[in-house]
Amino acid sequence: MSDLSAQIQAILRDKLSAVDVDVVDESYLHAGHAGARGGGKHFRVTVVSAAFEGKSLVARHRLVNEALKEQLASGAIHALALTTRTPEEG
Repeated sequence: MSDLSAQIQAILRDKLSAVDVDVVDESYLHAGHAGARGGGKHFRVTVVSAAFEGKSLVARHRLVNEALKEQLASGAIHALALTTRTPEEG
């Protein structure tokens, strides 16, 4: 796991009290893509958190984006593919 992947995992566990976080760096799939040239990484992230209970898919994604706002704003993260679930959803 890369340093940035580990950082994403730690941030989401901390800020969303996530019980499970899986981070996959898919940057290699985007070689030659404009966002990849600047060093921005592409990640597929699955987050399981009670913070998502009663929230729409858009609201769940906003929570993740808010938690990772510094990494997104700095360009360290170029793209996120998100799967967000409550503990009951598995």
